[in-house]
Amino acid sequence: MLNLDDEQRMVVQMLSELAENEFADRAFQWDGEFPWENIELLADQGFMGINLPEEYGGGGMTEFEAILALETIGRVCPDTANALYGQSMVTPRAVDMFGTEAAKEKYIPPVCAGESALAIAISEPHAGSDAGAMDTRLEEKDGDYYLSGEKIWVSYVKESDAAVVWARFPDGNLGTVIMDFDAPGIEIGEHYENMAGHVQTHFFMEDVPIPEENILVQGKEALKEQLKALNWERCGSSAYANAIARCAYDHALAYAKEREQFDQPIGEFQGMRWKFADMAKELEASRSLTYRAALNAEAQGRVPDRLETSIAKLYSGEMVEYVVSEALQAFGSTGYQQDHPLEYLYRLQRSRRIAAGTDEIMKNNVADEVFGNGLPDLT
Repeated sequence: MLNLDDEQRMVVQMLSELAENEFADRAFQWDGEFPWENIELLADQGFMGINLPEEYGGGGMTEFEAILALETIGRVCPDTANALYGQSMVTPRAVDMFGTEAAKEKYIPPVCAGESALAIAISEPHAGSDAGAMDTRLEEKDGDYYLSGEKIWVSYVKESDAAVVWARFPDGNLGTVIMDFDAPGIEIGEHYENMAGHVQTHFFMEDVPIPEENILVQGKEALKEQLKALNWERCGSSAYANAIARCAYDHALAYAKEREQFDQPIGEFQGMRWKFADMAKELEASRSLTYRAALNAEAQGRVPDRLETSIAKLYSGEMVEYVVSEALQAFGSTGYQQDHPLEYLYRLQRSRRIAAGTDEIMKNNVADEVFGNGLPDLT
């Protein structure tokens, strides 16, 4: 069992009660819609932006508390945890870490209040894992900045007022800016629906004005820092994978205790009990890797270690696919039917091996680290 302090235990208890009392009945009924009602309830309780500064409406806690929140909520309502993940560990975090004071004051408070969301736009039709192939560019004209290009697979466009957009700057290096969706020069293209029923958007930009205060990161060294900061997103992705797996596990365990075949609950058969033992082993290992990466980062006052985070992200993505598949197997044909929680979780979990860095990129990261520095010693 994780050794939490009193404040962390209180956070987990409050969120667990809120999820069970308010989110459980509507879980698995969102059909790809953003769960605004739940987000507003979280904001009312002070849990939106739990890891963002209090001066911008956040909770002033750490990323580890955000991870605890993701797991606690996600085991009950994965869609709400998905929204919390995107609005705590991803885009608003980047604004807080790298934004100007004006940008922080404008964009973070509405997220913490549950009034708006922020998107992040990285991928392009010809630039996915290969970020260096990006064509979107920021140009300077008479002292003003303009953004042109296209982005694809962008989540939360319909719900967001703005996006953090990755682009190539005039010096040739990559950087990031905040772009308002109501700015001139933006054309919303196709809305795609993925396996989980969530919408991702393809949009185009032509000379979209970008205020100077909306420039987040520019220059090679600054970009290196933002690339390192992506490790927090990967920690969040690992926590979300753990939440999905725990949700599936809990549903399957309850079913195995009540479903009878051959005059006894199926959970009494040794083959089924071993199945749950294996699932528990994988889930607990994944949680430990995730916690280690986050807690070590906080103890040392920096972003998570690339090796630790890449291992956690890789392991959690493989783990959640295994656990959800085995949990569905426990349900048999019942779990394979549309509109069953396990059928949805099976579709939902598959994104964890792609989003926030594919398995292949994580393996490259791990290999680069161990060939360059070896595995870390105990000291």
